[in-house]
Amino acid sequence: MPAVTVENPLILPRIAAPAEGTVARPVLAVSTAPEGFEGEGFPVRRAFAKINQKYLDPFIMMDQMGEVDYAAGEPKGTPWHPHRGFETVTYIIDGTFIHRDSHGGGGTITDGDTQWMTAGSGLLHIETPPESLVKSGGLFHGLQLWVNLPASDKMIAPKYQDIRGGSVKLLTSADGGALVRVIAGEIDGHQGPGATHTPITMTHISLNPGAQITIPWRTDFNALAYGLAGSGTAGEEHRPFHRGQSVVFGEGGSLTVRADEKQDSRDPNFEFVLLGGLPIREPVAHYGPFVMNSHRELQQAMEDFQAGRLGTIPADAN
Repeated sequence: MPAVTVENPLILPRIAAPAEGTVARPVLAVSTAPEGFEGEGFPVRRAFAKINQKYLDPFIMMDQMGEVDYAAGEPKGTPWHPHRGFETVTYIIDGTFIHRDSHGGGGTITDGDTQWMTAGSGLLHIETPPESLVKSGGLFHGLQLWVNLPASDKMIAPKYQDIRGGSVKLLTSADGGALVRVIAGEIDGHQGPGATHTPITMTHISLNPGAQITIPWRTDFNALAYGLAGSGTAGEEHRPFHRGQSVVFGEGGSLTVRADEKQDSRDPNFEFVLLGGLPIREPVAHYGPFVMNSHRELQQAMEDFQAGRLGTIPADAN
């Protein structure tokens, strides 16, 4: 980790310091993600499981998949399953995943790639490791983020975006101690490649030991950080957080994260995801693979799925 990097960050555009007088976002909470299993049995950490939904909006959940070093024959994926009413964002840091859906979308994502699937009115999809990885085993590590859609967009046509790692916008801090990968949204006017229905920013940041970064942040967005590897602190109050922990920031126009001076031997840098979005502020009804606005809409989604109206598994997939 990570797959997308540069030898000399100082050649990258620098993130400007926030304007004088900008209010720094305080840290409201730090929580540890519970661990579990998903799909056919791959290990996950439920990154946002202990965070109140009012701080998550417009996000529904995020799973850290792995980090796991599979033996031959062990890699696992998910079976065919439905979605409606939101977008899934799958970011692969290490390893390879194959996606396919009933709307014709799909592809192979690996080492820094992102797949952005707008489920909208509904589809079926499957995510599996390639046969070569199943045979050989190997490292697998990624994230899957669920982004809510407003009521007006929940029934839009499904869409698939294939975002290659080489297309992400790379930035650095004033001293070159940070590598910022902007996957979607923007940082200090620098735009990432992902196109979103719900306005969000999603980044993966690497901080050198002892380095600090202060980032200007939209005041109308929420702000969340999640530790992927290593350890550091959040906010001007230096609240500790590390691998497997989430940070909820309060209101303000900038936020600060610092890497500890010493990282453990397996993690040379502090790796974390920083993301935020414009709250939708609508009722959320979430059950399994469906995210709607009411229980009646959830019931309708289940009925549509059972009746085959969310799509069918392609004949050549059986």
